[in-house]
Amino acid sequence: MTILNQISEAVQAGKKNDVAILVQQAIDEGMPVQQVLDEGLIAGMGIIGEKFSRNEIFVPEMLIAARAMTAGTTLLRPLLIEEGIPAKGKAIISTVKGDVHDIGKNLVRMMLEGKGIEVVDLGVDIEPDVIVDHIKGDEALQLVCLSSLLTTSMTVLEETVRRIDEAGLHDRVKILIGGAPVTQAFADKIGADAYAPDAATGAEKAVDLLAG
Repeated sequence: MTILNQISEAVQAGKKNDVAILVQQAIDEGMPVQQVLDEGLIAGMGIIGEKFSRNEIFVPEMLIAARAMTAGTTLLRPLLIEEGIPAKGKAIISTVKGDVHDIGKNLVRMMLEGKGIEVVDLGVDIEPDVIVDHIKGDEALQLVCLSSLLTTSMTVLEETVRRIDEAGLHDRVKILIGGAPVTQAFADKIGADAYAPDAATGAEKAVDLLAG
């Protein structure tokens, strides 16, 4: 078994210490860091995402695997920057005002980072103004990821998208939304660019939006 396969399997098993050791070993052996990221960490997390989509595993297993992957990306990130390998895009992520849930948000953030996307996590219970101001202040920003886990905060999700539109920023950033009560119909209604029912799909949709 190659070291890349070992990294992939360690990610899938959620063995973050093993992931860190194996990634460091690959670095020490002079393996290209992009290859370690793509064929080791992202490959392993991709398999986990597919299993999650098929309901073969659930959120706890996803979180454990994502944390294991993060142990590897933490080692690779400074090397990617040092080699001048650009991020695949830049995103902000937050749970909207009135909602303090963060497990889903954190999982999406880790999976986006695993895809090579730079992510700024604004946190939870975030006002629309804060999100709009952040977009205005960061010309490199391309993607806005918004989460609402409560039906009561879905109106804030709608308001946030509207405020981004009114500020004339929607032509510069794409908006991806998700959360338990959110649906594709709701995303269409409020003018979001994409909807994701789970973290694995969210990461794939983010890559598609950035590529498009």
